[in-house]
Amino acid sequence: MKTAISIPEEIFISAEKLAKDLRISRSELYSRAVGEFVKERRFNGVTEKLNKIYGKSSSSLHPRIREAQASSITEEEW
Repeated sequence: MKTAISIPEEIFISAEKLAKDLRISRSELYSRAVGEFVKERRFNGVTEKLNKIYGKSSSSLHPRIREAQASSITEEEW
């Protein structure tokens, strides 16, 4: 798909040099750059949203479950 964008001249010049150094087309360079930008931000905010949902819940175990877990561990020499 073709698209037209406007970017600052200094970024354009740097991108041209990088594309030449990498021996790829300008389109390939921009495609890779945008792809990485999108990939990095795909899950942006997920942790914050989960913390908001589950942050008020206690993560401690019921005492009986904690006792059962502790008693199931055998003593071993290290």
